[in-house]
Amino acid sequence: MATIKVTKVKSAINRPKDQKLTLEALGLKKIGQTKEHQDTPNILGMINKVKHLVSVEETK
Repeated sequence: MATIKVTKVKSAINRPKDQKLTLEALGLKKIGQTKEHQDTPNILGMINKVKHLVSVEETK
């Protein structure tokens, strides 16, 4: 499976609680923080929920 890099680019202040929890589940707490995840449907669904707060890069 491919891996993807997820970087938090915007703050979670004034966002719904479920979006804040999704960012935390992805391992993103600070702006500019980057995590690598496997390209699975679960992770892609989480990224889709907070796509306006993160940037995504594909790596191999």
